[in-house]
Amino acid sequence: MFMKGYSSTISENCATARIEGVNASYKDLAEVCGRLKNKKTIWALGFLEKASKGEIPILYRTHNKRLGHRRELRGRKGRYPKKAAAVVLKLLKSAIANGKVKGLGDTYTILLASANKKEMYPRIASKGRWARSNLETARVEIVLKGEEIPKGVTITPPKKPKEDKKKKSEEKPKKDEKEPKEKKPEEKKVEEEKQPELLKKDMETHIHKEKDHEKKEMPHQHGEYDKR
Repeated sequence: MFMKGYSSTISENCATARIEGVNASYKDLAEVCGRLKNKKTIWALGFLEKASKGEIPILYRTHNKRLGHRRELRGRKGRYPKKAAAVVLKLLKSAIANGKVKGLGDTYTILLASANKKEMYPRIASKGRWARSNLETARVEIVLKGEEIPKGVTITPPKKPKEDKKKKSEEKPKKDEKEPKEKKPEEKKVEEEKQPELLKKDMETHIHKEKDHEKKEMPHQHGEYDKR
């Protein structure tokens, strides 16, 4: 299995480390890495040190056919992969050192820890026997996320969504609408003089309308107005 680079995109505030062609079981390495995802590096270092010495078992979620049940894992299947734990521990220390060089601080979170099969070499038994066993190598990669921002890196905030132009036009005051201007004292005097004349005209029109209304009134068809 040929793979170049890392299996995921890496941001600027991440530290990485990987190793190729490891002479260890890729199944054991995958199970050890599976216990480290989304964990803090302080906890992972202590966990791997104990696992490399065989003090605690590793939970096997896959590749667990005919495995024994462990009391420490509450009856679940597990094993003591000392060699795989030692390889992952060494790689984790290398990733932490790379993060310190980048200036990401001392505390990290493990974003990615994975292991895959790398290459397979054929091995034939000696003395002319036809027995054959293949040598399988593996690759391991670890990605850490630092809590501090490295020097010389600027983080741009996300852009705000664009608002509709109609809403902006409604919020803005219209230019055509002008504020009412204050009248001059001379104009006020002229209006006050005209007011009594306008009142007289209104009264005359009201009186004429009442007279016209009286003329239009006709006697009722049943002769109610003739009754005494």
